[in-house]
Amino acid sequence: MRAGVLVLPDALVHAGSESETRSESRPDMRMMFLTHPIDAKSAISGILKDWDSLDWTVIEAGEERMDVRVILPETDSQKLVDALQARLAPFKNWRLDIVPLEASIGPKTEDADITTEKDKKHKPEQDPETALREEIYEDVATGAKINSTFLILTVLSAIVAALGMNANSVAVVIGAMVIAPLLGPLLAFSFASSIGDVELMGKASRTALAGLALGFATAFLVGLIAPIHLESPELISRTVVGLDSVVLALASGGAAALSVARGLPTTLVGVMVAVALLPPSAAVAMYLGAGEIGLSLRAGVLLATNIISVNIASMLVFALRGIRPRTWLERRSAKRSTQINLAVWGGLLLAITALIVIVLA
Repeated sequence: MRAGVLVLPDALVHAGSESETRSESRPDMRMMFLTHPIDAKSAISGILKDWDSLDWTVIEAGEERMDVRVILPETDSQKLVDALQARLAPFKNWRLDIVPLEASIGPKTEDADITTEKDKKHKPEQDPETALREEIYEDVATGAKINSTFLILTVLSAIVAALGMNANSVAVVIGAMVIAPLLGPLLAFSFASSIGDVELMGKASRTALAGLALGFATAFLVGLIAPIHLESPELISRTVVGLDSVVLALASGGAAALSVARGLPTTLVGVMVAVALLPPSAAVAMYLGAGEIGLSLRAGVLLATNIISVNIASMLVFALRGIRPRTWLERRSAKRSTQINLAVWGGLLLAITALIVIVLA
């Protein structure tokens, strides 16, 4: 273990040697604070000691509990977190807190950059650039909640999108996509499918359906009240369905899932997903409100194509990044869940693609 200075976002600092220092900074560096009962000391220490080149320190040891800080390894940190959770399962009153680490500064050691043969042969189960499963869960679970902010943004984005398309204003439509909260529930559903979390899957489904229904109703009212400009290119473009629509939606879903998996900001890819979902949804409702059933159905096909494609791409990305549950039984259930969802979504995509090629092309 190294003594040194650890700089956290909240300026938590431990003093160390000021001579010959080594500084390292990576956006994916994380520190874990582990609190566990004293009875689990030997079990936890055994795991930490067996982990090669792991930097960990006992911060405080009392009569009933121990506090330990661990700098998570660059590779396979998910495996370490899973091992600790499994060992702590029989105990009560334990907690794992993980925070981003901005920099690590400390004295140079001769073995700092030594890579052992064991390390070279070791193949991590999960891509080292992938965020921890628990971190991803916290991100996507927040987007699966129905609250006043979600409802208000849905209504406002639907109004702005409907009026912008009706006025053929690209800038206004883009503004609507920036505030649309559609990315959260879709990614939460895909992630829940990847780890077999039925509860999160149901919550995400309810949120997505509520958002689409509320946005649809809002745009429908706009179509009833405002005169619809059927010649508006922004509206007409949402009734044109082609294979490029499938590619766009697949790219949007894949980019969104990859950003979440790597712990990157999702603002821009959220706009990409909104491009695939918000304008077609508003177009369906507006045409229906104006009595244009045929145009509404064509926009509906585009919307369905985009929803299916986004889900397929995001599930594939989560699977390829090695995101899966901790226990073997949960992994088997998650694998079955992923296979069933991919089969259903894939079948629907093939059916709609055939419809596009044969009927609508």
